Amino acid sequence: MEKWDSNEGTSAFHMPEWMIQFADQKQEFNKRPTKIGRRSLSRSISQSSTDSYSSAASYTDSSDDETSPRDKQQKNSKGSSDFCVKNIKQAEFGRREIEIAEQEMPALMALRKRAQGEKPLAGAKIVGCTHITAQTAVLMETLGALGAQCRWAACNIYSTLNEVAAALAESGFPVFAWKGESEDDFWWCIDRCVNVEGWQPNMILDDGGDLTHWIYKKYPNMFKKIKGIVEESVTGVHRLYQLSKAGKLCVPAMNVNDSVTKQKFDNLYCCRESILDGLKRTTDMMFGGKQVVVCGYGEVGKGCCAALKAMGSIVYVTEIDPICALQACMDGFRLVKLNEVIRQVDIVITCTGNKNVVTREHLDRMKNGCIVCNMGHSNTEIDVASLRTPELTWERVRSQVDHVIWPDGKRIVLLAEGRLLNLSCSTVPTFVLSITATTQALALIELYNAPEGRYKQDVYLLPKKMDEYVASLHLPTFDAHLTELTDEQAKYLGLNKNGPFKPNYYRY
Repeated sequence: MEKWDSNEGTSAFHMPEWMIQFADQKQEFNKRPTKIGRRSLSRSISQSSTDSYSSAASYTDSSDDETSPRDKQQKNSKGSSDFCVKNIKQAEFGRREIEIAEQEMPALMALRKRAQGEKPLAGAKIVGCTHITAQTAVLMETLGALGAQCRWAACNIYSTLNEVAAALAESGFPVFAWKGESEDDFWWCIDRCVNVEGWQPNMILDDGGDLTHWIYKKYPNMFKKIKGIVEESVTGVHRLYQLSKAGKLCVPAMNVNDSVTKQKFDNLYCCRESILDGLKRTTDMMFGGKQVVVCGYGEVGKGCCAALKAMGSIVYVTEIDPICALQACMDGFRLVKLNEVIRQVDIVITCTGNKNVVTREHLDRMKNGCIVCNMGHSNTEIDVASLRTPELTWERVRSQVDHVIWPDGKRIVLLAEGRLLNLSCSTVPTFVLSITATTQALALIELYNAPEGRYKQDVYLLPKKMDEYVASLHLPTFDAHLTELTDEQAKYLGLNKNGPFKPNYYRY
């Protein structure tokens, strides 16, 4: 497998037999029938994951709303209490949501069916910290079917679907998460996943890097038995490269965020659909004719801009990278500095992965009624902290929607307190998440089964062959038929007829 900065070369990755066999049988799945209060702990370790938000409405028992799950004694039907969720009685609702998600995640279901006989993750003890949604549940249950033991926490304080967490706990997964955790709860849940008698993780699946950093800070000796880290977010990957550069990364890590199947599908197509969903559900606004500035023109920004342009919005783009900036210009968007349009725009959307992109000065200059939201992983892009001052009034409109009112009566509409809009205020397309989740599962299988010495203490990308394999698993959903190279064509191009079809430097 190639490292992040390596030149093109021969990959060390070899497809296992079950993966090769599946290539001829990947349409089977499409024919299958459908199955009937604690706030004390400071943010000294990280700045990301209490920074993303949530999914759609949960089935919540209002009588339990005021009681912290940490103060409840709950057991599932098997008598286990090794979990902490909002209400275990919601499990039936969660199971129905998981079954719906399974229909839109064909590759994971097929992977589960084809590989469970071999159990490529037998003996794996995976500790995970991700959004806990129906889609994540399908991934977790797939990992379990492939032989892994899993313990799980949420990667942010608002992203958990309570009924899904209950369904997982009922199925025997130690899950520690509920929607609306305090920061103290957030770290407590991660610690309950990691610090358990008689069980030690040997694999990490992270989203944002908080789990990895917690183990580094609190339980560094655990890395003696951990085989690798799989990280899916730009924030978490950035932290891994920082550790690697400082010589502090003590296990191999897989950068899923920059794999083709994550970057070009989840980041682009997921955001292209969910940006409109999130804005419409929270504000009921019409997009036609509205002036919108999108900060950042990476894959997330591209998806947001394309959706808004298609709805008739006038879209401006800010960028620091001249290549992305030129792409924006040639896609028909006007490139500006934020200061140039901040007084006139109706919507401000951040998607840079940076901090302080929208400052208090920008917020002061916005016009009355401007909608402000974030599509990046963490809540650092909008300086929300600067709005929590005595002269400004906060007024809750509805869940995840606040008016922030200035002394002169001007108000802005802040969505999800600057946290991740699509997972806070709407939902995300399951099929796209299937692509990412399959990539995560294969990365875990590869790192866990890799012979000693294949990977050093560094950050790696998935091999091109694996990206192509993940993509191929999803094509039958569209009844798509790939063209095959002839022997003469393959020889002319210098390719193997079965791939990989592009060199490592190809950008897609």
